[in-house]
Amino acid sequence: MYIKVYFGEKPVFLCDAIEASLDEYLHHPDTIFVDEVSGPAIKSLLHEIAKPDFHAGILLWQGNLAALKKAFWKHFTIVKAGGGRIENENGAYLLIFRRGKWDLPKGKLDPGETIEQCAVREVLEETGLAATLGDFLLTTYHHYNDYGHSVLKESYWYRMQAPASATLVPQTSEDIVEIKWVAPADLGAYLPEAFPSVRDVLKA
Repeated sequence: MYIKVYFGEKPVFLCDAIEASLDEYLHHPDTIFVDEVSGPAIKSLLHEIAKPDFHAGILLWQGNLAALKKAFWKHFTIVKAGGGRIENENGAYLLIFRRGKWDLPKGKLDPGETIEQCAVREVLEETGLAATLGDFLLTTYHHYNDYGHSVLKESYWYRMQAPASATLVPQTSEDIVEIKWVAPADLGAYLPEAFPSVRDVLKA
């Protein structure tokens, strides 16, 4: 098993085994393979992946994935968020455009709410849709800097349903400037302008 954490477009894989799906990265000449989980080793790889001229990925291996995750997570402020991959009766997905990227509605977990409640609330706030909650889809992880703090966001994604005829209201206070339904066959035109974690959700 593995956990994938995005640093911009660059992935770090936390692995307890090297699966066939990781062969692309394992055999990339620039990929860094690390089998030490000490604090200094993790700090070193985080420094390496931040370099602009580093364009591959990092495979961080240890036999106990839970222990590896705990050791890695200690280096970040953890923020949990919930969001939805919303589909209408025609099979189209709802995309939002904010800050120069095509995205999916999601947001931070508020105190006292469940992650499912968070996902439904954020969809309503960001799009105006009272979407129907479906099954859990996947969790994505990405890193960002927040006023000098190194943050790792855990985003929990759910399948959701909403009618194509529903009124869409972009939350402009969150810099959302466009909302649109996109058929799966047309997603290829939007994926290059989406965050890699969002691409993973759309492809799941």
